[in-house]
This record gives sequence, C-alpha cells and structure tokens, in this order.
Amino acid sequence: MKIAVIGVKGVGEAKGGIERHAEELYPRLVKRGHEVIIYCRPHFTPKGLKTYRGVKIKMLPSLDTKHLDAISHTFFASIDALFHKYDLIHYHAIGPALLSFIPKIKKVKTCVTVHALDWEREKWGRFAKITLKLGERAAAFFPHETIVVSKEIEKYYKLKYPSASIVYIPNGVNPPQLKEPNLISSTFGLEEKKYFLFAARLVPEKGCHYLVRAFKSLKTDMKLVIAGGSSHSDGYADDLKTLAADDSRIIFTGHLFGAPLEELYTNAYSYILPSDLEGLPVALLEALSYGLPTLCSDIPPHLEVAGNEKDGGYSLFFKQGDEKDLQQKLKILSKEHDMLCEQAKIAKEQILQEYNWEKITEATEKVYNSFM
Repeated sequence: MKIAVIGVKGVGEAKGGIERHAEELYPRLVKRGHEVIIYCRPHFTPKGLKTYRGVKIKMLPSLDTKHLDAISHTFFASIDALFHKYDLIHYHAIGPALLSFIPKIKKVKTCVTVHALDWEREKWGRFAKITLKLGERAAAFFPHETIVVSKEIEKYYKLKYPSASIVYIPNGVNPPQLKEPNLISSTFGLEEKKYFLFAARLVPEKGCHYLVRAFKSLKTDMKLVIAGGSSHSDGYADDLKTLAADDSRIIFTGHLFGAPLEELYTNAYSYILPSDLEGLPVALLEALSYGLPTLCSDIPPHLEVAGNEKDGGYSLFFKQGDEKDLQQKLKILSKEHDMLCEQAKIAKEQILQEYNWEKITEATEKVYNSFM
C-alpha cells in the first residue's frame, strides 16, 4: 500500500505528540511492506532529510505564521497528492482534516486521526476556533475512517456524531532508554534525583505557569527543570521565563530530544504535568514508562492514562488550575516519594503493555485494510 501522511509538522526532531506518533508508527508500517511518504515543513525538519527510518520525506513550503502554517501546508500537500498514485492519504489533527475532502476528487481513500480537540486551546482566537470546530466536524464525515487517540475523545465523537465511524487507537510508548546524567550534568548542572521535571511544549494549556508559581513558594533544595520549546507561543514562553527569573532553582532547557531527554527522564525525582487540556499525553506515557512518580492535574486524559477517580491510580492528582492544591501535592510528593516509587514500578509494566507501538501499528494497518 502506498500511503501519504499530511498534518505532521516534521520528523527527525519531534517537537510534539503528533510528530512523535508519526516517528514511531510509520517506520513500523514500512517494515510491514508499505510505502510511506510524509509531507513535512522545512522549518520543522532537519535540512536535507530525505528519508527517516525507511519513510520518505517530501518537503513542501507553508505560510509560516501562527494561523496559516498548518492549513497552508495541508493545502499544498493535498493538491500535490492529487498528482501521485497514493492508495491512502492519512491526515493528522482536526485542522488538516478540514481539507481531507480534496483526495475525493480522485476517489482516493482517506483516514483522519484526531489527537485533541484543538479549538479548546487558549492560543487560538475566535475565527481560528470556529475553523477548528469545522475541522472537528470534517474529521467525522470526510474520511473513510476516523481514528481517535483517547477514550475521552472517542466518547465525545460518538455522542456528538453518532453516525460517524470512529475507532480508538491510542498513542504509544517505547521501552525506556536509561542514561547516566552526563549531558544534563555538564550542560545544566543537574544531579540524579535532585529535580522535578516538566517536559512538554510551552503553551498555555500545558499549565506550566501554575507549576512555576507553586514551586516558587516551596522551601526546597530541589530544582525544577522545564524542558520544551514554544509552538507559536513565544509570548507565553517569555512570560514564564520572566515569572521564574528571580528563582535560580528553575532551569529552562529549551526543546530537547534523543539522549538529553532520555537522561532527564531517567534521573528525575518525579514528573509533573499540570495541563488544562490534553488529547492523550505522550509525555506522561513516557514518564510512566521510566517508572517515574508523577503529579498531574485531574483532567480526564490524565485520569485515563495514570489512574481513575476511585483509587487515584498511579499518579498523585491535584485540582485543575488550583495552585494551592498543586503546592500541597508537591509537598506530599516529597513526603510519600518511596511509596509513589513503588506505584510507579507497577505503572511502568502496565503502560508498556497497554500502549505498545507494535499493537498500535497492527491496529492502524487493520483500519487501512478495512476500507481498501
């Protein structure tokens, strides 16, 4: 099967959940005998990259602005795809889904994966939110099949669009690559088990501002490491750095991937994710796969991955947006760290089994075969 992929920013230096998803899924489909071409944007992909783990990379330009980057690239890619004999075109995210009708001009089969309800993101204005809501609807009706990455999104779609064909296939995680703290020690002065870790994009919905304010009020020798870059959210990232400027314990590393990120996960004291909004949080899956104690906001996607309301699951939870509760849970995290480490060991095994990339690849291939 010849498969085109549209809606991924780039590969090789994954900066978001969709990009990590693509970097894991499509090389595995290539190993199963499929030909995969991912349309990428130059400013998100290493210069000169032609292939990635057997996947072909096709670079097309975009209008590199906050509102036009994704949709312009999707348009250029969708038009280009009309001139190639693809068996299937797979769109990712509800923004690109808005143009998933274009392949129907040549009767090409399509699939859309919904990673999150992006219109909920704080960075978008009124017009962008309306457009993304149209994309949400398009994702339900334009493609031959719609994949959702979380049970919460599945429930939402089945209630709102009961006639749509919806399949739940989650994000996945790899077995952890344990690393000694070499690069992070020489670059950032970090020591094993001496820092809390936040690893995610610096966008408002990730709630990093709650964490910075709560951490600043703690009397502790621990450091707070904030690993991530902005996504058309430079103003927010700058505000975070200004907020943290008077506390030398808070370290911003920028976007990291590969060995430095593996070192951060391996040697962290615990992982914290205070998000207001998620689809299925890949970073939380990764933290749990490393056996890290975790502290999360009590939003449904976090409860889905790391626990439930009855028993608290694998993670400590705090009330979404409640900085005082977050501060109290940070203290509990330190007091009950040994017990939480034991829970984290159990979580690690179950997460690696449930969110297995080979199972996810098999399920995705099954969806493709169902309408070909």
